[in-house]
Amino acid sequence: MNKKYYITTPIYYPSAEFHIGHCYTTIIADAIARYKRLAGYDVFFQTGTDEHGLKIETKAKEKGVTPKEYVDEIIANAKDLWQQLNISYDYFIRTTDEHHMTRVQEIFKKLYDKGDIYKGEYKGLYCVPCESFWTESQLVDGKCPDCGRDVNLVAEEAYFFRLSKYQKQLEDFYEQNPDFIAPVSRKNEMLNNFIRPGLEDLCVSRTSFKWGIPVTFDEKHVIYVWIDALTNYITSLGYPDITPEFEKYWPADLHLVGKEIVRFHTIIWPALLMALDLPLPKKVFGHGWLIIDGGKISKSLGNYKDPREYINAYGVDAVRYFALREVPFGSDGNFSESSLITRTNADLCNILGNLVSRTIQMGIKYFDGNVKNPKVYADIDEDLKNSVNTLKDKVDQKIEELKINEALEEIFDVLRKCNKYIDDTTPWVLAKDEENKTRLETVLYNLLEAIRVCATILQAFIPETADKIFKGLKIDNNNFDNIYESVFEYQLGSEKPANLFERIKEE
Repeated sequence: MNKKYYITTPIYYPSAEFHIGHCYTTIIADAIARYKRLAGYDVFFQTGTDEHGLKIETKAKEKGVTPKEYVDEIIANAKDLWQQLNISYDYFIRTTDEHHMTRVQEIFKKLYDKGDIYKGEYKGLYCVPCESFWTESQLVDGKCPDCGRDVNLVAEEAYFFRLSKYQKQLEDFYEQNPDFIAPVSRKNEMLNNFIRPGLEDLCVSRTSFKWGIPVTFDEKHVIYVWIDALTNYITSLGYPDITPEFEKYWPADLHLVGKEIVRFHTIIWPALLMALDLPLPKKVFGHGWLIIDGGKISKSLGNYKDPREYINAYGVDAVRYFALREVPFGSDGNFSESSLITRTNADLCNILGNLVSRTIQMGIKYFDGNVKNPKVYADIDEDLKNSVNTLKDKVDQKIEELKINEALEEIFDVLRKCNKYIDDTTPWVLAKDEENKTRLETVLYNLLEAIRVCATILQAFIPETADKIFKGLKIDNNNFDNIYESVFEYQLGSEKPANLFERIKEE
């Protein structure tokens, strides 16, 4: 039976249309999910939307529609965007799904019956756009530390989760599982800024708005967003019923989240799971932000385009590749069209596209499209073959470390070596002398094999382009089981393939 792999994005808040920052997390999750599938894992890849709360209620009222009508339109748009980006999710959860809401109510009642939720009164500083409570000491110049906007003093009856009860258990868990939070800077931030100063019990219900899941035993209360939102990772699997899906996929192998919600996923979420006597996820990775002109890409700042504009202008795989390759995963990184164009021209057009095009064209020109391996090797061949034969292991390691950009660097390092191999072996010179024909065929066969192996791995990252390469090679798509099973003979046909990428002129 295949090993399982459960990966999630955060569930996104649909208060406005999605931007390239949402795409960033989702593209990376998709690449990891695709890679694991190629490696034979039984993958469950989940994404979705977090649809309750005061901000949605307020925006819907401003538009003159119900909250559900308001979010339905945004989510239809988001699903279309994920389709255009080739996001291969297995499940899209909405917190307005009926099954999710009833399961959240059962979880809330379960924690209440256990004594881990109790009624009290909340007084605190609340940021409506972020749906977050803050203490005075956490504010920055009196403003929300996440978005920089004003906070409001809120006082209302509320139910509380005994988060403080799990402080010692959380500290012990961090110590026993040093790789639970990545990168390590996020773990240090959680310990030093939140856990060690002392955890306070958490407000988990509200009475000041209605757009939420009602508490079954006290219906003037709605369940506060973090219990509603965080439990999506298990309600989608049927919990609190212990379903076959829950038994198969839980605990999650990887939660990918933006750095601004690491606190909720590494403190509140583990504590809730501890209270429910459930295993904790294996890893939470808090990645950085994409920056435009020195500022976070933000719906509220309005400094973004509809991502489809980039897809339509440059192609889906150029957008995917840029998101995966440009920024070391975990760090903040700059997004600009200029950089996207430069990266597309340098890597996808010059290195990959030109290599595939001229190799296939030489196979057609010199061998009528039929290229087999006559095994007339030289030392220079062994260097290329060694690079190809060790590539998958290197990429495996980078994926395991979540160094996605470095995984692509390894692939493109081999593609660069292929281009250098062409320059060093000079097939056009070999083709002038019939005595060199078997040597020429070996050179072209080695190049085709290298391209095939690289394309097999690139299916995880730029799937449309990988498909085009396989069509150009006239072979079926590979997975990792047969990545190093050599093709006996390449039958390329006589038709020159279209260029994978056209060079983009920067205006």
